[in-house]
Amino acid sequence: MAEFEPIASQDTIVDAIGADMLVVGGGIAGMTAAIETAEIGKRVILVERSPSLGGRVAAMHRYFPKICPPQCGIEINLRRMRANPNVRVLTLAEVESIAGAPGDYEVQVKLKPRFVNHNCTCCGECEAVCEIEREDDYNQGLAKTKAIYLPHLMAYPHRYVVDPAYAGDERMRKCAEACRYGAIELDMPSRMVTARVGAVVWATGWKPYDATKLETLGFGKCANVITNVMMERYASSDGPTAGKIVRLSDGAEIKKIGFVQFAGSRDEHHLPYCSSVCCLASMKQATYVRERYPDAEIHFFYIDVRSPGRMEEFYRKAQADNRFFFHRGKVGKITENADETVVLEAENTLTGAVTSLEVDLAVLAVGMVPNTADEPPPTDVPRDEFGFMVADGAAGIVGAGVTSRPFDVAAAVQDATGAALKAISTGTGG
Repeated sequence: MAEFEPIASQDTIVDAIGADMLVVGGGIAGMTAAIETAEIGKRVILVERSPSLGGRVAAMHRYFPKICPPQCGIEINLRRMRANPNVRVLTLAEVESIAGAPGDYEVQVKLKPRFVNHNCTCCGECEAVCEIEREDDYNQGLAKTKAIYLPHLMAYPHRYVVDPAYAGDERMRKCAEACRYGAIELDMPSRMVTARVGAVVWATGWKPYDATKLETLGFGKCANVITNVMMERYASSDGPTAGKIVRLSDGAEIKKIGFVQFAGSRDEHHLPYCSSVCCLASMKQATYVRERYPDAEIHFFYIDVRSPGRMEEFYRKAQADNRFFFHRGKVGKITENADETVVLEAENTLTGAVTSLEVDLAVLAVGMVPNTADEPPPTDVPRDEFGFMVADGAAGIVGAGVTSRPFDVAAAVQDATGAALKAISTGTGG
C-alpha cells in the first residue's frame, strides 16, 4: 500500500494510494463522512468530481429553520479537514471502477486536469486578460464567468481552474503569459490512480428535476419563471444580481411572487415521490423576499404542507405573516402576459374551484433527484426504482445523504455520520 500523504490537491499524486475509506462526493454529506471517519483515526480519501468542495450547500443562500448562511458550516468543516492529517482530498476526480470485497476494494480514480497548478495565488491577473466567457454553472447559468475562473468565494482548494472546453483554445495562451507565477499549464494531462481501501461511502448528492420537462409550467418559455435552486443564487450576495430578487425579463423589483409547490413531484408522469423539504425551502425563500421587499405579496400554492416535527413552528411563522397567502391547489398551467407578468392557474384539490393569479415572478419547487439515478456506483449496489441507494445494500459500500433519500442539510449530516460508522464497522474492521 502506497504511503498516505494528506494533501489538498493532486499535484504530487502517486499512481497508487491507500486508506481505510474512500468517500465519493465532496458535498456536505461527503465532507461529514470523511471528517467523522478521520477524527477517529481512520485514513480517508475524499473524491470530488468538481473543482472544489461544498456541493449544493455551498451555493445556498441560507439554511432553515435558523435561516443562517451555509458559509459557517462549510468553513467549520474545511477547518477540521485542514487540521486532520488523515484526510486526503482529490478534486476533479471520478471513480471509474470498483472491484474487490469489504476490507479490500481496489478503486480506479481518474484525475482530470485543472490546468492550474499549486503556484496559483488567486491574484486574478489571468482572469482579467481572458477573452473567453462561459456559462456559470455555480450560478445556474444566470451569469457568465471567464474560461479561467475561481469556482466561488469559498472554493477549496482555493485555486483557479480552466474550463476544459477551452484549454486548447489559442486565446488561453494570453492567460498563461499573464501569470507571473507559472501556475497555468494548458497541457496538463489527466491521470489514473489506483486506490486500495477497506470501505466506500457514496455521497454524490442530487440534482433538481429538469423543469423543462414540465411543459405546462412555463420554464424556458416564460421569462419570469425560475426554479427554487435558481432562487438561492438570486438571493445570495455573490449571486448574479448581488442578492436582489428581480424579474429576469427587465430587472424590475418584484411586488408579487408565486411559489409553486410539487412542480413535477408526486406526479406519476415525472417524480412519483415527495422530496419532503421543498415546502419548507419555499417558506425559507419567502423570508428572502420579505427581507428585501417587506410589502411584497407572497403566494404559496400547495397540495398539502410537509413540515414534520420541529419544523411545524417554522410553518406557523409563515402563516402568521399577513402578506403571505396560502392557496390550496396544484398549479397546472403557467402562461405569460404581454407585460411579461406570469399567470398561475391552479385547481383547489378539495373544492375543484380554479384560481388564476398574476405574479411578477414564479418559483417552481422542483424535486430532488439523486445523481445515482443516472450515474450509479460502478459496481453491483442495489438501488430502488427512483435511483436511491438501498440502505441494506452491499456491505462495505454505503450510501450517504441524498444518495439514500431526500434530506434537508441537518438530516443529511446526521445520515452521513451514520453511513461512515456503518462503513467503518463493515469494511474496515473498526
